[in-house]
Amino acid sequence: MRIALLTEGTLTNAQRGEGGWCGRLVSGLPEHEFRLYRLLPADRPAPPSGVRGLHGVHELPMWGRRPAGRGPTPLRRRAYVRAYEELVRALVAPGERAGFGPALYRLAELGREDDALPAFLASGHAHRALERIWRMPGADTAGGQPLVCDVLVAADLLEQCLRPLSAPWYGTGPAGLGGADLCHVVGGGPAALPALVARELHGVPFVVTEHGLHLREQYRGYRSAPYRWPVRALLLSFFRQLTEETYRQAAVLTPGSAYDRQWQQRCGSDPARTRIVHEGTPATGRPAAGKEPEAPTLVWAGALEPGRDPELMLHAFAHVRAELPGARLKMYGEEGAPGYLAHCRAIAERLGVEEAVEFAGLPESPAAAWESGSAVVFSALAQRSPRLLADAMLSGRAVVATEVGVAREVLGPTGLLVPPRSPRALAGACLALLGDHERRSRLGLAGRLRAQERFAVEPVVGAFREIYLELVSRYPAFPARPGTRARPFARPAEYWVAGSGESAAPARPAEAAPLVTDKRAGVTLVKAGPALAEAL
Repeated sequence: MRIALLTEGTLTNAQRGEGGWCGRLVSGLPEHEFRLYRLLPADRPAPPSGVRGLHGVHELPMWGRRPAGRGPTPLRRRAYVRAYEELVRALVAPGERAGFGPALYRLAELGREDDALPAFLASGHAHRALERIWRMPGADTAGGQPLVCDVLVAADLLEQCLRPLSAPWYGTGPAGLGGADLCHVVGGGPAALPALVARELHGVPFVVTEHGLHLREQYRGYRSAPYRWPVRALLLSFFRQLTEETYRQAAVLTPGSAYDRQWQQRCGSDPARTRIVHEGTPATGRPAAGKEPEAPTLVWAGALEPGRDPELMLHAFAHVRAELPGARLKMYGEEGAPGYLAHCRAIAERLGVEEAVEFAGLPESPAAAWESGSAVVFSALAQRSPRLLADAMLSGRAVVATEVGVAREVLGPTGLLVPPRSPRALAGACLALLGDHERRSRLGLAGRLRAQERFAVEPVVGAFREIYLELVSRYPAFPARPGTRARPFARPAEYWVAGSGESAAPARPAEAAPLVTDKRAGVTLVKAGPALAEAL
């Protein structure tokens, strides 16, 4: 079947490169034809896809300068203004949120007809419509009236977010989303807009995979965004309603953890259409770490920033050092906040453990970091991704972590969990492991086996193979027309003949299928026609 992978060009570590998540999916399902559709930052060179086996890569500049083009005619401009006003009203009026989806699809329909949507969104007509609706009584502006500068900034950001609506990807040929059997959205957010439009126009079902929720990252990012509160409120409302519409229309949601599934359900996802598929990693085949260092050593890994709470690790290590003077601490990671490395060094000096603490920076590889210690410690205030925890477990070293986010789900009974912001509890867990070699070995082996079982690549590929087949069997290849009945597997085999292209006409009806004789085998074969394909 033909599958369209939709993602943003700024790929996460899980998606980047030939060995990334998308690459492993494509190489693990060679029986399917994958095409990559990605949104890229404008005015930047397009990075290589890094995925072998793709049958095509289609790109759309999104963030940055608006693409060239003419605006709509005065007569059509009225339809654009009405649809845009309905969209903005859904963003700022709590009682009008039901109009978000229809307004979105109406703008996409108008843009397909005359390619004037980007120019309209950047025009003064759109700015005036935004200002008029945004300042109406009862509008949600996050405690302040929007200024003229807010209107200009918000209009520009909305224009960039809505660019996928006017992408040239909605044809019905093999290269268009209308010719795909299904769409697979990787990451969510604006990358889901083409899938929503393809579903609305052509009835193409889509799957959403999120390893770290897009909406959650938007809420975190807009805390420090250089915009006033009205602009932040408007954009967060857009992303929230886009996420809700995506979850409502998606055929299947595949979060990477039960922690992410809970977030999705809070945004209105249907549990019956949600299936957890853990993020597979090729590191499951990596050999376990070798011999432990002679001195009892704790390894801490993560960015040096408040969210990772290295201060908790340093205070806990001071307690460990008091009980076990020969203990050492290695902290791997680069500075995530300006001046935070110097701040951590000052804390270690004040606690009197600076001689036993090594700030080692970025390691050659995660495996080398885990091997340099006797046990691995995570002290984060929020653990949104299971990736680093699983990698540490695969080393065969015992793991201690604060009980936040996905930690309990990933570690289970194979690690030690402690409350966050509790130096004494963290120190007690570390001392319990450093003082018992047999327990460290037992927990390390159990953690490695658990990670190999949950995060192997083969179960992930097998899960999506089943999901794809299930969706195609339940959804028609062509949406039903008035007076006809939609049929699954409605495309005959002749549709997929190479070179059929966009202009491929349906196969001719045949009362009797032609006979083809295979002289080598001495048998007579029947060439399948549309009637036979329909009967099957």
